[in-house]
Amino acid sequence: DVQVRQEEIKEELTKADLDRRVDIYLTETETIWILVLPAVVMSTESEDAERVLYRNKVYTDMCKSKADDDRFVEKTVQTINGATKNKEVQCDRIIMEDKGKMVTSCGFYDTFNASEIEPMFKTEGSTDNKTEKATETSSKPHTTKKQDQTTPVSSNKGSTTSVTLESAAVAKNQEEEECQSEALPIPENLQEGLFFMERILMENIFQPKLAAYRQFPILIDPDVTSDRSGTEGDKKEAKQENVDRQKDEQEEAFTDPSILSALKETTPIPTLEWLWSYACGLTNGHSISSMAWSKVNPDLLAVGYGAFDFKGQKKGLACCWSLKNPMWPERIFQCEYGVTALDFSMASPNLLAVGMYNGSVTIYDVQSCNDTVLLDSSESPNKHTGPVWQLRWVEQDRGEAGGGKRERLFCISADGRITEWYIQKRLDCTDLMKIKRKESEKKRLPGKKERKSEALISRQAAGMCFDFHPKDTNFYLAGTEEGCIYQCSCSRNGQILKTYRGHKGPVYKVTWNPLSTDMFLSCSADWSIILWHRDSQTPVLTFSSASAFVHDIMWSSKSAFMFAAVNESRVEIWDLRVSILEPVLSRFASPTVKFTSVLFAKNTDCLLVGDSQGEVGVFLLQNLAALNSSKV
Repeated sequence: DVQVRQEEIKEELTKADLDRRVDIYLTETETIWILVLPAVVMSTESEDAERVLYRNKVYTDMCKSKADDDRFVEKTVQTINGATKNKEVQCDRIIMEDKGKMVTSCGFYDTFNASEIEPMFKTEGSTDNKTEKATETSSKPHTTKKQDQTTPVSSNKGSTTSVTLESAAVAKNQEEEECQSEALPIPENLQEGLFFMERILMENIFQPKLAAYRQFPILIDPDVTSDRSGTEGDKKEAKQENVDRQKDEQEEAFTDPSILSALKETTPIPTLEWLWSYACGLTNGHSISSMAWSKVNPDLLAVGYGAFDFKGQKKGLACCWSLKNPMWPERIFQCEYGVTALDFSMASPNLLAVGMYNGSVTIYDVQSCNDTVLLDSSESPNKHTGPVWQLRWVEQDRGEAGGGKRERLFCISADGRITEWYIQKRLDCTDLMKIKRKESEKKRLPGKKERKSEALISRQAAGMCFDFHPKDTNFYLAGTEEGCIYQCSCSRNGQILKTYRGHKGPVYKVTWNPLSTDMFLSCSADWSIILWHRDSQTPVLTFSSASAFVHDIMWSSKSAFMFAAVNESRVEIWDLRVSILEPVLSRFASPTVKFTSVLFAKNTDCLLVGDSQGEVGVFLLQNLAALNSSKV
């Protein structure tokens, strides 16, 4: 009975399973190719079939020969990787330029309606040409307006031409311009008229700035309408904000609380107000190396553009800027090498001497409109072999026949020579001084043997700067790359009268005091400015306000205690009557700009500062006289 019952239970379970049966159908999905390596198959009838069969046979024979070799190991892949190589990529330097153009509403209107404006002046020749064109178009097969807009038009010969409304409008404008140019005669004095018009516009635009430069009262137009009063008020507010900002910067520059409190109580704070900059698109990116005023025209400024380092050398410029047009130079002289020094002549004010980085000296005539070289030292056998760092026209009286003073041109170069140039049929020179390299003076300790002096690579020291005495031009100072300053005489060639040691780097500038002629200043790459006395070989005072190279210094012609200095980060005004520890006035440069040169303006309280981007900033010195009077 038990077995029968078990069989019945199995049958019931089997029936229940059949009732719950699930049918599963398996189908093949679409094939997805992850990696496809196409085989190269070539027909036996192709041109390269024999070459491919030959290479396949060579490969099969090579595999068979490797199978009998004991060193042969069969692997899935035997690919030999080539040696890695470095590929250098070079490209020209990308130069960015900012350009702008003044656009008026009239210009917008004329440009927008150029295609609809009819020519105002028509000549007989132009009308005849138009009639001929009209007859030619009438002889062609007639086309509808729709065909003109869709542009394909077929001729009898089957050739197709593309004619659009835009090209027709451009051709029409060109015809109108040609007709107007033929109809309007060009007067002979047009260029002269445009020149005077440019002068008038510059005077109107820069009138407030020029008045401040010449210390004249600023004129205000009484006919200014009320609707423009808001604009004028905005300008005045912006100007006042600029002045306040400058005052705040100057307050931060003073660290002595006693000086600051005295200034606040008694006198206004001195400031440097920016007026304008001598710059144009041609000078952008050129570092300013030197500046010089004309000896007879105080409004004419010569600026030299050239790099000081060897890696950044490019073609140089020598530009003559006038106060009557600060936006474009009056004369432009293109130079093959960077300009490092320049100076105007006193006897012949139209002559401009230019020294270059390759050691050549050229003379230009600024009266001529051409930029051709008047004289050049390229054919001189005694020309310099290093950069000409400074040159000067100097009037000297050496007791020659005929009496009177004679102007001479002197240069100092990195080849260690100070030369005197003379003009005959060509430009040639003679050596006035060869600066010899001095051995370092080291004290020998007792009990130690004296070491042998090291051999010098060059017997001559590189000259960096020089300056002639303002009263007796037979004496001059010469600064060298070693940091020494030598006092020499033109009557004693090759002899050094005195040696001034105080700098630990190259001397970039040395200058006599024009009012106190026994004192002179020097600046160097060791971040310092040193005040010297002619009769003392030890420094009188040493000034150092920033950790940067001091590129240029200049005495003021109005005060024997005031001088200006520029380093890479800022321009400084020092007044020794006020402080010998810090400058009384300073202005910082932009983060991407470095100051390179400085120059006081003639007959006015202004300062010119050149930078590494080709701009000469003109700054107005304010409230310095009141500061000096309060300290006397």
